[in-house]
Amino acid sequence: MELKLSFQKLDKALVITLDGEFDLHTAEKFKKRVGNKIAAGNTRIILDLGGVEFIDSSGLGAILSKYKKLDKMNGKLIVTNVTPQVKRIFEVSGILRIIDIYSSQKEALDNI
Repeated sequence: MELKLSFQKLDKALVITLDGEFDLHTAEKFKKRVGNKIAAGNTRIILDLGGVEFIDSSGLGAILSKYKKLDKMNGKLIVTNVTPQVKRIFEVSGILRIIDIYSSQKEALDNI
């Protein structure tokens, strides 16, 4: 399955909405497109994962790499609308201790 990415500038952040499966086959597309947005000066990013049904280690690694890149630039990456399945994977992998997760875009915007 494909991973669709849509971009929306809200307030002081870029909201990136993901829809589909985030795995080995789609992680490179994510890294490239989000990398281009960061290079264009977007250093406050909210990832909306409400449409992600599945994520594997490649997807987790892609998110973590962008988090680290933004952290080095004094930017910020946070996540919102995580499904229970994806949240469980975040917990097991330890990413939940690194990246902040919020239940809604509004809550995420208030904390970016």
